[in-house]
Amino acid sequence: MTEPVVKDIPERLSRGLKKVIQGQDELIRLFCAALLAGGHVLLEGLPGTGKTTLAQTLSALIGSSDFSRIQFTPDLLPYDITGVDVWNRENSDFEFRPGPVFTHILLADEINRTTPKVQSALLEVMAEQQVSLGGKTYPLEDFFLVLATQNPLDHEGTYPLPEAQKDRFMIRLKPGYPDETSELSILKADPSHSILPSLEPVCSLSDFMACREAVARVFCEESLMKAVVRICAATRESEDLMAGVSPRGGLMLLAACRGLAFLSGRDYITDQDIRDMAVPVLAHRVSAVSSDIDTAQLIDGISRRECDGLL
Repeated sequence: MTEPVVKDIPERLSRGLKKVIQGQDELIRLFCAALLAGGHVLLEGLPGTGKTTLAQTLSALIGSSDFSRIQFTPDLLPYDITGVDVWNRENSDFEFRPGPVFTHILLADEINRTTPKVQSALLEVMAEQQVSLGGKTYPLEDFFLVLATQNPLDHEGTYPLPEAQKDRFMIRLKPGYPDETSELSILKADPSHSILPSLEPVCSLSDFMACREAVARVFCEESLMKAVVRICAATRESEDLMAGVSPRGGLMLLAACRGLAFLSGRDYITDQDIRDMAVPVLAHRVSAVSSDIDTAQLIDGISRRECDGLL
């Protein structure tokens, strides 16, 4: 594949998503940046704002991609996610039956409606793209994305995600309500039923993986890398936070910035990329000492201060 074709893929994906997910342009921009960077995505918001439809639309746009959905409930078990060894009478031996994680795009719907023990079944899967069971390791697909939806924690029957689980998500996005014009268009066309079923793929799996390789080559000037380091350090030193951002968080912020730069048609990162990605990548990784403290505003202030006067 030629480089110009690779560079067209982000725009084609973005355009396809906007046909179905209307009135959420900024969410789609950040979502595509994380997708190009190889990160998992946590969508937090009220039911009915298009979270599930987003996953279904993405699967339709990437040719030959498999899609699985897990509805997380209080009675779910870890093996319902990863798979299980089953006794085979004919062979007189156990055989592995893969769970729904053996796919390309996994929708973990309402992930915080099940217990932390079950949520933790995704830790190895998300970090290492493999499942370990019965002394054996089973690798997942090269292209593997977890797109999880989460209800607000004040809803009945929800459990907070463990810190280790939240740290596996590159980005947290909060779908909002569309503006009046977009909502009227949704009412008239009902795009999830009228447009989604007829969507044609805009790229193949191999095309998309080539696109990710190009994203990994996006240049970052050292002064911007130092700004990322300072942002992470500032969260660890803040008296308003119980714990700061881990080194993994810094790596994911840099990767997300590369994805955003590539989406914008650039082969280099700018300070604006860091400011745009700091809150969605870092805010869910920190916990405030008080409920009165808005972690998103805190992270935004830190990133603006540390990027001031850079490129």
